[in-house]
Formats: sequence, C-alpha cells, structure tokens
Amino acid sequence: MIKVGLVGLGFMSVAHLKGYRQLEGVEVVAVCNPSGRRLDGDLSDVEGNVGDQQPIRLDMTRVTPYQDFDAFLRHPGLQVVDICTPTRTHVDLSSRALRAGYHVLCEKPLARFPEEVRQLSQEVGKAKGIFMPAMCLRFWPEWAWLKEAIDSLRYGEVRAAQFRRIAEPPAWGQANYFKGDESGGALLDLHVHDVDFIHYCFGKPIRVYSQGFSAVSGAVDHVTTQYTVSSGACVSAEGSWAMTPGFGFNMAYTVIFEKATVVYDLSRGDESLVLYPGDDGREVIRCQGKDGYAGQLEYFLECIRKDVPPSKVSIEDGLAVSETCFAEEQSIKSDQVVNVSRREVTPTPIER
Repeated sequence: MIKVGLVGLGFMSVAHLKGYRQLEGVEVVAVCNPSGRRLDGDLSDVEGNVGDQQPIRLDMTRVTPYQDFDAFLRHPGLQVVDICTPTRTHVDLSSRALRAGYHVLCEKPLARFPEEVRQLSQEVGKAKGIFMPAMCLRFWPEWAWLKEAIDSLRYGEVRAAQFRRIAEPPAWGQANYFKGDESGGALLDLHVHDVDFIHYCFGKPIRVYSQGFSAVSGAVDHVTTQYTVSSGACVSAEGSWAMTPGFGFNMAYTVIFEKATVVYDLSRGDESLVLYPGDDGREVIRCQGKDGYAGQLEYFLECIRKDVPPSKVSIEDGLAVSETCFAEEQSIKSDQVVNVSRREVTPTPIER
C-alpha cells in the first residue's frame, strides 16, 4: 500500500482524489492546505472544467489534516507528496519534499519561468525519490489513441495538426489565476496542455509565432500559435480564457494524415472522436480506460513500485514545455518569430 499526501485542496486535488479512488494499492493518508480551508474534508464546493463533477467529501477519520507543510512532511509512513497548489509554490514545495526523501508528483505548470524549472531540475537530479510532472493529457484516452496513431504511421505521416482548448474565465481559484505575473494566465495554465502534447508527438518545436491578448489576468489569456516542427507538419494550437460567460469549456483537435482525417470535439459527447478514413465513410472511435488524471497517477505509482524514473513524462519534458511557453509569450510581446530550439529565445523579425 503506497501512502500519499496531497498538498492543496482545490480543483486539481479533487481530480487527483477521484483518480486515486479508481486505483488499488494506494491510500491518501494526509492533506495539507496552508490556507486552512477545507481541512474538515468537505470539498463539495470545489468546481472545475472537465471530468467528474460529483462533490467529494473525505473521511477524516482516516486522513490527517495539516496547515503547516513541514509538519505534513513528518507524517508517519508518508511516501508520496502530490502537489496541487498555485504555480508560484511548486518549485519550493517540490524541492522541500524531494530533499525530505519523498516521491513527488507536481501539477503543471511546474513554474512561471524556465529558470525556475531548471532550479527544480537540479533538485530532481540529486533526489532519492522519483519526480514526475502531472501532464495528464498524455494519459487521456483520446489523446493516447492519437499518439499511437501518429507513432504507428497507421494512416501515414501527419500533414497538419490543430489543437484547441478554450474556455470562459475560470470561476474557481481566481485569487491565484487572475494574478498573471504569478500564474502566467491561460497560456501557461490551460494552453500548456496542448503545448506538452505537441512536444510528445512532434518533439520540441524549432520556432514559434504567436499572437494573443490579456483578458482577465494581466498575462496572456488568449493565444494562437504556429509551430515549426522537425517533421515539417503544419502544427498549431489555440488556448483561451477569453470566451464570454455561458460558453463553458471545450477541447478539440483536428489531425490530417496522409490517408485519413481525425477530429475530436468534447462538445459532441459520445461521438467526440471521429475518424474519416478517406472512403467517404465515418467511424466513431470510442476509447476505453481511465481518464487522464487516474491514468497519470496509475503510471506514477507503477514507476514507484518498479523504482524506475518516469519515461513517459519527465522533468526534462516539463522544462522543454516551459521554454516553449515562454517563447510563445515573448513572440506575442515582440510580434516576432521566436527560436526555441536553443535555451535562449531568439526573436526574428517577420517579413511582411
């Protein structure tokens, strides 16, 4: 039985708690919330934009609450620290947990700026425990299906891929999300999912050109980016918190292969994933399996049991994604193409 402690008691913690409940051989034994909120185990007021929206209550006879993080780290038998706190705290809390000898799962984005992720990477390199960024999209069934289709060349090479993740401003966590200098706005908190998946499928982009604007946070809350990738495919992504109230949330992708087109659109419900194989037909693909939150937790726990560092998503992946997101932010500010193949972003004037 692997014993887990959760830090933070907002939407992501609830998503992780529901994920742990789908797995065997794991027990949540402690929670920590420095704000002191929800330490009675009542999380029924927590909102989110995807996944199971059923309210959750913890049986606190089996879970020890903490407000002080250092006291939390001294919890008897604790093995895993699962960090679901605001972005500005990730590097500090992860580093302290790693130094204390724990395995650490940390929510995305790992930090506001790449240099902070590099600091964390140094801590990971020295740590006895295993560290993994919580990049759940790599484990989401419909995205795992797409990754396999790309890698297997089942429909030939990818000619173009477009990803979209758009929403009205989040109704939860506004005290943190709407401080763009700390959260990075929608670009870093929402759009980061698709940036990570683009890395997963196509490698780190060579160049980016982005446009965007701020809506609620003071940082980039709407972004559209064109990526230059080594395969030559036309790859783009859009992320937004700028939709008007009532829109809700949607995520989608369209991928054009040499021999087929595939479209995913969350708003289509049971027919969200459709394959067009090129014979005037239409095939609805229904993917089985756990959602991305439970999938990433299952994989992380498997790595711990096998005592191997995660290969499906690593601290190096987290750093590469941070560098690309930073390059997108710089492209928006400069209205220039930005090189991201090197650590330093390099703006290039656009030929008009």
